[in-house]
Amino acid sequence: MAKIAFILLCHKDPESVIAQAERLTARGDYISIHFDGRASQQHFDTIHAALKDNPSVVFAKRRVKCGWGEWSLVEATLQAVMAAVEKFPRATHFYMLSGDCMSIKSAAYAHAFLDAEDVDYIESFDFFESDWIKTGMKGDRLHYRHWFNERKNKLLFYASHKVQKKLRLSRQVPGDMQIMIGSQWWCLRRRTIEWILDFVKTRPDVVRFFRTTWIPDETFFQTLVPHLVPETEIRRRTLTFLMFTDYGMPVTFYNDHYDLLLSQDYLFARKISPGALELKDRLGQLYANDEATFQISNEGRSLFSFVVGRGRVGRRFSPRFWETESTLGRERELMIVVCKKWHVAKRILDRIRIVTGIPCVEYLFNEDSCPLPDLGGIQSTVEKRTRHRRSLMRMLFDYHDSDRLVMCLDPGAIDLMRDFYSDRSGTKMLEVQCDFSDEYLVGHAKRVGLAGDRTPPDTLEALLPTIRADFVYESDQIRDAGFEHVYRLRESGSPDDNLLALARFLDIPENRAREIAETGYLFVD
Repeated sequence: MAKIAFILLCHKDPESVIAQAERLTARGDYISIHFDGRASQQHFDTIHAALKDNPSVVFAKRRVKCGWGEWSLVEATLQAVMAAVEKFPRATHFYMLSGDCMSIKSAAYAHAFLDAEDVDYIESFDFFESDWIKTGMKGDRLHYRHWFNERKNKLLFYASHKVQKKLRLSRQVPGDMQIMIGSQWWCLRRRTIEWILDFVKTRPDVVRFFRTTWIPDETFFQTLVPHLVPETEIRRRTLTFLMFTDYGMPVTFYNDHYDLLLSQDYLFARKISPGALELKDRLGQLYANDEATFQISNEGRSLFSFVVGRGRVGRRFSPRFWETESTLGRERELMIVVCKKWHVAKRILDRIRIVTGIPCVEYLFNEDSCPLPDLGGIQSTVEKRTRHRRSLMRMLFDYHDSDRLVMCLDPGAIDLMRDFYSDRSGTKMLEVQCDFSDEYLVGHAKRVGLAGDRTPPDTLEALLPTIRADFVYESDQIRDAGFEHVYRLRESGSPDDNLLALARFLDIPENRAREIAETGYLFVD
């Protein structure tokens, strides 16, 4: 009978990792855990202490600091695979999982499924001929070297790419390799895994090529498996059910998707909402139920496409089934910086980003030019962002792989504030109360088109009290709305006055809040 060694890549939520490991190993299988080297040491210690005495659990010998789109994800996978191969000689299959995955069949069903055919399961499609990549960079992923993380060092990432293209520093794919692409969630036989590990040792040129390929976790194993394994022994599909939106972001499953998930021809599903506690409990019980039977209809993707298509032409008439809990997520925290002086708010965000590492987004609902990642077009205009604001914010949380996000809003965006505060996510606000000189108000009047270079001084003088009153009115509206968890930063306040508001808003120690509050140039006009 099949014995599965699950390869788990995770970086947060130690309680869920422990529960997942205990659930999977209770049915006679194994698990090898790689906990991101960038993640909390305390969280890792908690997981290790809970599972170290379980003989069916092993930890990767080295914790790699992982970054999205980097070779580090492949390296972390290899570390976990090598630990599993050494620790579990009876394992027949190696199955990739993330912390967001859960079984959607029983253990008995999964073992019988893998016993039915002596094959590998991995998506593997021709990189250049297939349409697997829906948006963004394609050939340049391979033809140029990528040393920088696109999410953390966007300027360096694209500057390096631009320079290489300008100097024509493209490179060739290794001559004997046909580059393939597909999902990173595979299930491979032991023999295939051993061949891959041998290949890594004997072909440093191929490893070197993939080290500077962008998003190699979608190409490395997908290329090596068909290079090493006969075509007849490969099923070019994943056993993990996942769907993507038109914007290339994964669809999240909630409590009311239980029946839908069970009917799919897959063993696991990704990605399960952290807040879907009822769904997790039911799926956990199902995995231990050897008597469970399943009626496979496999309509998930076609139903998704059908409903999306109706929505595009205005014929949806009912909520999309995957949006019945349309929320940023109970476990997420949205922190809104409200400030009329946009340059001040941007400086504050820059310091927050440096001091805390929390992802920050500027005036995305006010400025078309706000720097945003490519999310398939939804980010292209302020109008689109505002119309799809919750979807956009969910994508940004997913893009930054974070449960905390800071964004800026103009004080006049009271409707957006009310909308985000009505969400199930945790929402906080930092209102930056600025002092407005007459010179600043004149500049503001010109920026918004109320005045020009030739506007007479007496007209400007008459206009300034009205503008100042508008600013006061916007602040009063925020106070009258009764929002919870609102903190106030004052331009006229000293660092000692302001650090407590920053500490509570960001949930950080006061000494770190002081690093932000004592920044001398924050309020300079």
